[in-house]
This record gives sequence, structure tokens and C-alpha cells, in this order.
Amino acid sequence: MAQQIILPKQGNTVESCVIMEWKVKQGDVVTAETPVAEVETDKATMEVVAGVAGTVLKLYYKEGDDVPVMTPIGVVGAPGEDISAFAVPAIGGVASVAQAPAAVPEPLAPVAVSEPVHGDGRKGVSPRARNLAEDKGINTSILAGSGPGGRVIERDVQGVVAGRPMLTKAAEELARSGVAVPASGAGIGGRVTTADMLSAKGGTVPAAAASSASNLGFPGASETTPIKGIRKRIADRMTESLATCAQLTMNASANAAKVMALRKRFKESDEFFGLSGITINDLVLFAVARTLPKFKYMNSIKKDGNITQFDHVHLGVALDTPRGLMVPVVRFADTLSLRAISAEVKRLAAACQNEMIQPDEMKGSTFTVTNFGSLGVESFTPVINIPETAILGVCTVANRPEIANGVLVNVPYLGFSLTIDHCVIDGSPAAKFLKELSATIANIDIMLAL
Repeated sequence: MAQQIILPKQGNTVESCVIMEWKVKQGDVVTAETPVAEVETDKATMEVVAGVAGTVLKLYYKEGDDVPVMTPIGVVGAPGEDISAFAVPAIGGVASVAQAPAAVPEPLAPVAVSEPVHGDGRKGVSPRARNLAEDKGINTSILAGSGPGGRVIERDVQGVVAGRPMLTKAAEELARSGVAVPASGAGIGGRVTTADMLSAKGGTVPAAAASSASNLGFPGASETTPIKGIRKRIADRMTESLATCAQLTMNASANAAKVMALRKRFKESDEFFGLSGITINDLVLFAVARTLPKFKYMNSIKKDGNITQFDHVHLGVALDTPRGLMVPVVRFADTLSLRAISAEVKRLAAACQNEMIQPDEMKGSTFTVTNFGSLGVESFTPVINIPETAILGVCTVANRPEIANGVLVNVPYLGFSLTIDHCVIDGSPAAKFLKELSATIANIDIMLAL
């Protein structure tokens, strides 16, 4: 008997996925474990398996479609089996089949409503809809979403594009910059021109749009890439972080002689102990996880006008990946051993690099650590991973000359750059945390014995 392939729910906060690639085609034979599609959220990429054995009789969507979770994306059954009982979902819309959510009518015109805001502060706009809206210069805040929970999806934006007059290329550039599009234009075939838009605007144009409209050139070859997907998500979060936090960065350094010595011993240790892969960053994460519980105001989030402090440390670890910055979370890091922290970070890093990280593994951190030490960075200004209230930047190890027993020696010091939200944390308490962390690093061997 034919059964549908359902796009599964990818974590508690994901409402839709973009189908990046079909791994099968109509007529292919699959098992329940066969990957049928690769899908992408605004945080990660993952595979969808068939869930049922048989022949692929129908694939409902094309690559690039933004599909709500728990929606049928295909049908598997016996060759030649009648699947007429399954209605074909509208392209870009929700399936109208008995086992799927009821279809929602296409919006005929923009409706002035407030965009829904989810628990993590994201606006209710799917990544694909947001990209199309930005490309066409459409303000999604005026749209009534037809997706799950009122979310604006691609077809909502397509409805607006279809209902407005055509624009010249220069007019499209103005629309992207925020200039309103009039109901009609005086150009060829009723096209809206820049003159129409400036006239409706009262003869003014935003400065950002002026350079685009004038088509100012730059010498030499170049390549322009749209800011979208995870890169767009990173940009939005960084901008929001700087706009909503009073960010202050302070720098300090810790005697790293014992950290360096321990790292050397671990690297040379017998494989039986499983310690040879432990890095300096693992030692820093261990020290941070052990220090934060003493300073709960550092292990906190700011949300909806409230500050929440946590007993346990859920440590965000900033990673550079092929898809951009990703911050997976080490849960209950304060309860883990050094070896356990090292193993978990490696597991999460591999999942990010292979684009198999799960959405729920990327949320719920209470404090984040980002490390540029291996790149030789001596000091920098980390941007807070909101809604957290602080982030620690780890810098390179640099030697300092010191006098020991009357002899000039070089002592390695590990640099730290701590950024705090001054709305929540004052400078003196933050400095006390940084001092305690530096002491923990300087005496890391004793901390491991506790």
C-alpha cells in the first residue's frame, strides 16, 4: 500500500526546510533507511530518509522549495499503484492531502499585520521567503503569513510580486533600499521607473540607494554574491546583538606555563588514557566551565526585560565551518570531565563540518567561548551571542620576559578578551570573573585534581 514520505520536524524551533537536493528520482527503489533528500534550515543541513520501502511514485516539490515540516514530500508504493487518493500539493504551498495540514488560500494582497515572533526572537519569515522579499524589495512586516503559526513563507511574497507592476532594474535597486513601490508606473508597458518612485517619495531617496541607482562602477573584475542562508542569519544576529546590548570588552592574560606543560604531557601520553587529543582550547573550556558557577551573573541570558541566571553551564563553542560561524552547545559542561568536554567538542565540530548538526544542538547556550589563538590574534572584540550576556575570546599564547630568582626568563601568557553586556553586568564583577579564570588557568593542574 502506498505511503507518503513526510518531512520530519527538525528540532523544536524549525518550522520549514528548503529542499536543497533530491537524492532519488521517480521510479527509484528505496528502503526505509534510504536518504531521499537533503534539506536545509537556517542553521544546519540534514538528510531525510524514506521511512518506508518500495518504489518512488511521486516527488511533490522541486529543489529550492521551502516546505513546512510534517508535510508530505513524496509517495512510495508498488510500481503502477494508484496514488490518486493523495492530492498533489500546490507548488510552494502546503499539501492538501488527508494526512497533511489543510491547505491555506494564497494571499491576494498584503495585509497589515505584525510578524509573529518566536521564542528565540526570530521573526516569523522563512529563509526562502526572506531572500525573495529582499531581492524584490518587499517589506515582510506588511504580509499575513500563510505558513505554520502565521509564518510568512515564499508563496506569500510571490503573491505580492505577482500583484504589483513590473519595475525597471534601477527601480528594483531603489525598492531593495526601502523606497515604496507605487501602484502604477509611467514607463514602457506600465513599468515603474526610478522617477515614478522618487515622485511618490517626494523627490528624496535614501543615501544607501543613491549609489546603487547611479550604477557607480569599480575597476577590475568582481563577483557579487547575495547575503542569504546562514550568512544572512549571522549578519542579522550580529547586528541585533550590537543594537540591543551595551557591549564592553576588557582584556587580561593568564600564566599559561602549566597549561602548556599539561598539553605536552597529554600529547605524549599513552593512547590507553585517551588524552593525546586534548587541546589548549579544551583546557580553557574546562576552566571556564568550572569557574562560571561561582559567577552566576556571567552565566545568564537577557530576554523580554528579564535576566535569568543558571546553575549549570551550557557552553557555546564558536566554530568556523564551510557554511560560516556555527555555535554548537556542550550541555552541562560544569559536570563533565576534561576528557568528556574534549570528546563532545570534537563530536559537535565534526557534525558542523559535515553539515549534519541537529538544530537543537545549536540552541540554549548560557555562555560562549570563541578562540582565535591558533591564528595568532593577540586581542579582539567578540560580539555577544544573544540572548547571552557575555562571551569570552581566547587569544594566542605570547611570551613575556620576567625575572625569576634573579634570572631573566620568558613566561608564556594566554590572552583573554571578555565582552559583557553592560546593561546587565558591571565592569568590576566582570573583572573579578576574568581574574578568577586567569588564576584557574595558572593552576590548572590543581583544578584537575579537585
